Amino acid sequence: MADDAVIDAPPHDADEIGGARRRDFINVAAVSAAGVGALAVLLPLISQMSPSADVLADSTTEVDLSGIQAGQGIVAVYRSQPLFVRRLMPREIAEAEAVPISTLRDPETLEQRTKSGKTEWLITMGVCTHLGCVPQGIVSTQNRGEFGGYFCPCHGSQYDTAARIRKGPAPKNLVVPDYVFKTDTAIKVG
Repeated sequence: MADDAVIDAPPHDADEIGGARRRDFINVAAVSAAGVGALAVLLPLISQMSPSADVLADSTTEVDLSGIQAGQGIVAVYRSQPLFVRRLMPREIAEAEAVPISTLRDPETLEQRTKSGKTEWLITMGVCTHLGCVPQGIVSTQNRGEFGGYFCPCHGSQYDTAARIRKGPAPKNLVVPDYVFKTDTAIKVG
């Protein structure tokens, strides 16, 4: 009779194969449920870090250049800061190109600070690199300093016609933001 009991019992290997399949299914189901739960928690957390619509709207600025004559400039706003857009006269371009680069504190040529073929358009942030004051000189009636560019009234920094620092405490040239010409008379900054 002992032999009959052994024969009626399911084979030992078959029980382990069925048990392993059930265990694998439970493990896969548990990991899948945990993954879905993690996504449900992480997606709102990550999406709340995205910039809001008003911030995205300020991330670029378009400027119409059609009304700016040679020797004139305007102040636009880019990321809540003044943006100087100046159309240089041929005399101002010649003055900027005549300066030996080795004499500059922050050496850059006018070509490096403007777009190729568009050297008459100087686009810079209107913020002094010393302590963040707004320099004068974008309008021809303002003080442009002894180098004909910009003059910061706060601490006396003076910039040339290419907005390069020439005198005073400012350590760097006025910053040239990323911009592209959309047409011959319009730029997109940012």
